[in-house]
Amino acid sequence: MAAGEAEVSAPEPEQEQQQEGAAEETRSFKDLGVTDVLCEACDQLGWKVPTKIQIEAIPVALQGRDVIGLAETGSGKTGAFALPILQALLETPQRLFALVLTPTRELAFQISEQFEALGSSIGVQSTVIVGGIDTMSQSLALAKKPHVIIATPGRLVDHLENTKGFNLRALKFLVMDEADRILNMDFETEVDKILKVIPRDRKTFLFSATMTKKVQKLQRAALKNPVKCAVSSKYQTVEKLQQYYIFIPSKFKDSYLVYILNELAGNSFMIFCSTCNNTQRTALLLRNLGFTAIPLHGQMSQNKRLGSLNKFKAKARSILLATDVASRGLDIPHVDVVINFDIPTHSKDYIHRVGRTARAGRSGKSITFVTQYDVELFQRIEHLIGKKLPAFPMQEEEVMMLTERVAEAQRFARMELREQGEKKRSRNDDDDTEEALGVRNKVAGGKKKKRKA
Repeated sequence: MAAGEAEVSAPEPEQEQQQEGAAEETRSFKDLGVTDVLCEACDQLGWKVPTKIQIEAIPVALQGRDVIGLAETGSGKTGAFALPILQALLETPQRLFALVLTPTRELAFQISEQFEALGSSIGVQSTVIVGGIDTMSQSLALAKKPHVIIATPGRLVDHLENTKGFNLRALKFLVMDEADRILNMDFETEVDKILKVIPRDRKTFLFSATMTKKVQKLQRAALKNPVKCAVSSKYQTVEKLQQYYIFIPSKFKDSYLVYILNELAGNSFMIFCSTCNNTQRTALLLRNLGFTAIPLHGQMSQNKRLGSLNKFKAKARSILLATDVASRGLDIPHVDVVINFDIPTHSKDYIHRVGRTARAGRSGKSITFVTQYDVELFQRIEHLIGKKLPAFPMQEEEVMMLTERVAEAQRFARMELREQGEKKRSRNDDDDTEEALGVRNKVAGGKKKKRKA
């Protein structure tokens, strides 16, 4: 598709020519102007051909222009800003060269992994600066002056204000990834503080899935004469994604979930819940029924969150239950099915959640639970994506046969949650429910296994 067709708003004539020229006949990263050593790194990562956003953004960035990238989730945005930065770093090696701001800790670690993988042959060092991790060890890492800092805004401001000898006065590149989400999470004051202490003479890349008023305001404040690279003209979900809904009474939600997990057994699942508590409860419920489920939410410590993510990535667990903390930016390659156990209150979050599957050309399924209380929210989602979703085929009587076993597992889950709460209060620690926690009754086939000590 020529970039002109995909533009959100009509670009300047000069910009349009640049983008159309880039989009035509592009076969490889080399065609985009990426240097040989980085082309080899892409090859080793299995990046055979550039994605649409990379085709649009990389040539413009290599020309030294500021870039606004508008692209759906899972479109290869990290590569679109990492490659031009690494290429510029090769040309003029310098410490504290680039700063990448991201909204969540997990996304920061993931971006760091990609920088290190792409830059391994040229010795690039990156440091992740996020909350939930000891500030002293971060200060020591900053003292070594890495080439690239990947940070959440709050913790970075903390270091700029309190870490002696640390400043960003020599910075050459600033990237704001998921800018709409950074601003939605009320990091505006932190972003303003960062913009005040970094050089005006720099290159800035702003990537966002949506162009909100706040993002436009930030664009005016931070970017100079930018080129807009847009590859999605409206909210859209990936073509290879099969989307379904099920309409159910809210009291039988757990039973329907267990039915679907049994029906689609053998797949890997990502299940989205609206609260940390519900994530934890549902994980315990599924464990008690013998499923390998693991939670990921904001009340877990950073180490536990990364541990959960890595177990799921390594396929040691087949079900990841998450709050929206995990719904954007996380590239977990093998998610087969996304289940919206609790419907998202913001329709745009639906796009990001289902974007966890059908990534990089693979197919995937998403199933959204709609109870009698969710009809209006569901209609908003259908309106946003511009399509009516089909119902997922189900056998109601088979679901009802599960209710007794599920009720028993719910009881155990409630007891374990209560026990964890007491344990947390006494130890002031949190847990990902991996360890045996007193009540370890497994309910399998309707029979209780003997209680473990």
